[in-house]
Amino acid sequence: MNIRRTVGPAAGWAPAAANTTVMDDETKLERRLDRIVAHATRPRGAAVVIATVSTSITVGAGILMTVADHESFPSIGSGLWWAVQTVTTVGYGDHVPANVAGRLVAALVMLVGIGFLTVITAAITSTFVSRSRREQAPSGTTTPTEEQLKQIAGRLERIEAALADRPPG
Repeated sequence: MNIRRTVGPAAGWAPAAANTTVMDDETKLERRLDRIVAHATRPRGAAVVIATVSTSITVGAGILMTVADHESFPSIGSGLWWAVQTVTTVGYGDHVPANVAGRLVAALVMLVGIGFLTVITAAITSTFVSRSRREQAPSGTTTPTEEQLKQIAGRLERIEAALADRPPG
């Protein structure tokens, strides 16, 4: 999946190839996320991606919490238990970070657990919906919106041609 932003009068509705200026401004993170989501084009692949990301966040958070707040989380097991509770938003409250570093790790894990996993799940769902729409639509047919855009483009071309034919002045 290659994301391109178009610039110019046709930005927003014309294909990128039709514009004179195209900017490739994907970051490394966006390219990496594109590759991850590309593996999730089937339900099994989606499950693997979500499980891998969830497990990575949980294990990483558990280890990081054990390092950041060793008093409250003296073992990796206690850090992992806390991470599972936090990432799954269960939060029993039996283990909570006591120092500032631990609380910062907790805030980061909560935001990543909610935000990042939600974005990955939404991207995968979007892939499934898009593929389903392509499979349901017979080839060669256009949607009402596409037809309307074609009509508008035709009108604009006729207006531009009429303006070009007018004598200056």
